Amino acid sequence: MNPQQLAKSLRQNMTDAERLLWKHLRAHRLDGQKFRRQQPIGPYVVDLVHLGARVIVEADGGQHNESARDDARDAWLKGQGFKVLRFWNDQILQSTDSVLDVIWAAVVPTSPSPPAPLPRGERGD
Repeated sequence: MNPQQLAKSLRQNMTDAERLLWKHLRAHRLDGQKFRRQQPIGPYVVDLVHLGARVIVEADGGQHNESARDDARDAWLKGQGFKVLRFWNDQILQSTDSVLDVIWAAVVPTSPSPPAPLPRGERGD
């Protein structure tokens, strides 16, 4: 199965945790941010991605516990410039607001504080 066919299949068979996250992230619901679900990136299909911020969100079940395959996958994705956020399914289902806060902080750029004004004698006044 090619990545596009796999992504379509995964979109049709989302876990409860993926479904809940998607409910909060779809249609620009998180501060106007655009996410895609079950998106092929290279040889992989990621659960959710914000392409502009290059942030990937993964909802993990027990099969992902200490997975060497996930480590290799994350290393490849990070090598492509993505930040990978992984959450356990029960964490998503039980602490949804906390998970959304972490995602929001990762995708919304923090504006640097404005520079302090120069002292009066150094402004060229």
